[in-house]
Amino acid sequence: MGRGIASFTYSDSTLEYSITGEGDPILYLHGGHSSCLEQLGLEELVEQGYSVIVPSRAGYGHTSKKIGKSLQKACAFYIELLNELHIDKVHLIAASTGGPSGIHLASRYPERIKSFTLQGAVTKPWKEANLRDAVLSRCLFHPYIEKVVWKGVSSVARFSPDWAFKTIAPAYSTLPYEEIKQRTLPRDWYLFDRMTEFQRSRHGFLIDLHQIRNSLQEELESITVPTLIVHSINDAIVPLEHAEYANGHIRSSKLLCLDTWGHLVCLGKGSERHSEELIGFLNQYSA
Repeated sequence: MGRGIASFTYSDSTLEYSITGEGDPILYLHGGHSSCLEQLGLEELVEQGYSVIVPSRAGYGHTSKKIGKSLQKACAFYIELLNELHIDKVHLIAASTGGPSGIHLASRYPERIKSFTLQGAVTKPWKEANLRDAVLSRCLFHPYIEKVVWKGVSSVARFSPDWAFKTIAPAYSTLPYEEIKQRTLPRDWYLFDRMTEFQRSRHGFLIDLHQIRNSLQEELESITVPTLIVHSINDAIVPLEHAEYANGHIRSSKLLCLDTWGHLVCLGKGSERHSEELIGFLNQYSA
């Protein structure tokens, strides 16, 4: 899957982005610990004739952390990216902690959005389940520590993929590991390994933790573009209630609940339905 990576500077800040494929453009806002190198679920979109643009969100990759001062500022940069690429309208997909940015973008710039998809996304105030998790996440993914953490995870996944998957996958699912294993597809092991290889937190994760504590009700209620909300009923990272909340506040939305094994809806048995529904939805609103 060929991918071109570039960056542009606007208002003294840099935004890094990648473009994969040719065709009707999709702006993909990745989740936590990712960047413009995001791969999960993109190959199917490219194969179906779409061009996927993935900006590294604020503090991730080589994108300036200053862009994350507010959702308004971050989204202004995404619009400038579209202007830079001479793109009038895009399909918008927002995954996981990219949800708030996607919601704000769809709410404030409907004239630039053909369709909007929320994929396992945060849609209302979110915080760790307990104090231990909050302290642990801030320590492990602190900008001065996270590089070592992710390098260790990647090394373990490369040399012992079974052990790495068994250790990490349960964090993404409410199901016991034996059931997760029964629901995995042969390709999941490879894709999971590739995901860990490119994951980094940098300053982006702490910016996410700040942004996902804010209410998005006003923005959700003002969204008028066609919206598809996709969520796994077994998601342990972002509970299903986030999808139900968004569906209850967006007037033009459709909720698709999947019985996949967890947060990563592109993986496992049942993920084929996600691909079919998403492609059908995008095709419906393509030029």
